[in-house]
Amino acid sequence: MDNVITTILTKPAFDVEKVRNDFPVLKTKAHGKPLIYFDNAATSQKPQVVIDKLVDYYSNYNANIHRGVHYLSQKASIEFDVVRSIVQKFINAASEREIIFVRGTTEGINFVASTYGRQNVKAGDEIIVTAMEHHSNIVPWQMLCEEKGATLKVIPMNDNGEIILEEYKNCFRRKLNLLV
Repeated sequence: MDNVITTILTKPAFDVEKVRNDFPVLKTKAHGKPLIYFDNAATSQKPQVVIDKLVDYYSNYNANIHRGVHYLSQKASIEFDVVRSIVQKFINAASEREIIFVRGTTEGINFVASTYGRQNVKAGDEIIVTAMEHHSNIVPWQMLCEEKGATLKVIPMNDNGEIILEEYKNCFRRKLNLLV
């Protein structure tokens, strides 16, 4: 288990500027400084490639997916399925059937809690979250723990808003079912 913790804590940094350059809105200045956006649980910003694809969709084949036999619906369905395949490869999923699209983070978290959680979490299990989580990533797990008799553990933060790493490590020394 220590190897897992070491890997998580020492993962190489990624190129922040390269990632920022993919998102047009992050070229915006706010109060004279580069925009920093943290409200991704509510609305995530889109990289240019996604914006371009949305414009293509709305301009050329805006129709219901898997709901019609007409040309636009068929084109939209094909493009939708292509994206499912791209995502499957990107996250290295075993099958395209493992890819489920949801409207947002909250719906996705609720979906995992009510499907995976209800089938796999048992009385006595522990689910771990951090003190910095948005309520949309706490409430579904609280409800699941109450329903199943599991325990929700919260990793505390220090006064600088940082996870207390020693507490984080200690969470892995007990019975763990989910780290969310």
